Amino acid sequence: MSDIRWPLMRNNITEEDMSALAEFLSGMPRLTQSGEVGAFEREWSEWLGVKHSVFVNSGSSANLITMSVLRERYGEGEVVVPPLTWVSDIASVLQCGFTPVFADIDPRTLGMSTKTILSRLSSRTKAVFLTHVQGFNALTRELLDELAARNIPLIEDVCESHGARFAGRKCGVFGLASNFSFYYAHHMSTIEGGMISTDDDEFYEMARMFRSHGMVREAASQALKDKYAEEHSDLSPDFIFAFPAFNMRNTEIGGFLGRRQLRRLDGNIEKRNANLRLFVESLDPRCFRTDFELNGCSNYAFPLVLKSPDEALRDKLEKAMRDNGVEFRRGSSGGGNQLRQPYLRKILSDCAYEEYPEVEHIHFFGYYIGNYPDLSESDIRDLCVILNGSLT
Repeated sequence: MSDIRWPLMRNNITEEDMSALAEFLSGMPRLTQSGEVGAFEREWSEWLGVKHSVFVNSGSSANLITMSVLRERYGEGEVVVPPLTWVSDIASVLQCGFTPVFADIDPRTLGMSTKTILSRLSSRTKAVFLTHVQGFNALTRELLDELAARNIPLIEDVCESHGARFAGRKCGVFGLASNFSFYYAHHMSTIEGGMISTDDDEFYEMARMFRSHGMVREAASQALKDKYAEEHSDLSPDFIFAFPAFNMRNTEIGGFLGRRQLRRLDGNIEKRNANLRLFVESLDPRCFRTDFELNGCSNYAFPLVLKSPDEALRDKLEKAMRDNGVEFRRGSSGGGNQLRQPYLRKILSDCAYEEYPEVEHIHFFGYYIGNYPDLSESDIRDLCVILNGSLT
């Protein structure tokens, strides 16, 4: 089996996508943000089940705009974030002047556990920024009810979990806003790209303006544009800047690819989940965790976690994967415990990471391996033979 080559992703943008894109480009369309972007935003909103969406140039930009709007509306304070997430979630909290407050994870979902989130809430909490990791749903009814009772906004990071579900609805519709990524290795790709989704009209208008330099002319509401023009009659209506914001627009190429990819997203999710079930069933439960919460999952990548913290077994496992050409990422989402990273060790106590034992286990003994729709059952079974055999 030494000839197996297993990348984290393959064939996400297909030949058919590229041929269609070439035909689109042959018409010499306007390539800056225009009709394709708007159409993709509407189609994405319909697929997700929200009123509004704003297409931006990356999931990280979606994080930063979301935190910027949150700060503008609610002022400074604390935001509860996971130590197991992509760096931009925590970075955006810091960049917008919030204080990050961390909560350990549930090992069955890899997302923050409801118990630890609730223990971190205070009068200074401005939001809970929840990451749905690797396609697992991290929501609970207890969490949603308590946040509603305390009037604390929920922000959902769904960058790795397009189509994950809770209570019969897609993740990304339960909070004030949600963020998605369309990076190459994710469920669907616009090369680079991200989306902010919301049912809140004010949040939507602010996000549109924050995306484009804070310009009021980027708002969708004519009444809002008229209001600013009346209040600032000394300014040209085309150049009123409401916020000190960013240029995070995407392009017509991204919008075009997003619309094509969205058409096959549901089918790809179904295949990814079937792959995940076979993967988990084929792993040796004596060595690996196999009790993940699969209900509502929309798998992003195969989760591979040793049951026990055994460094010798870990080294054997990594050698077997390298020898067989299996690409992997240790630490799962974002490289493990973010509190071990230099940017946080500068501002927190040097051993703060020790307070999060579940994330610490993933940091040293957890991985993800690529899952993509064109895998065959024999591919997955062969992979599990390698993984199981490495630890015997």
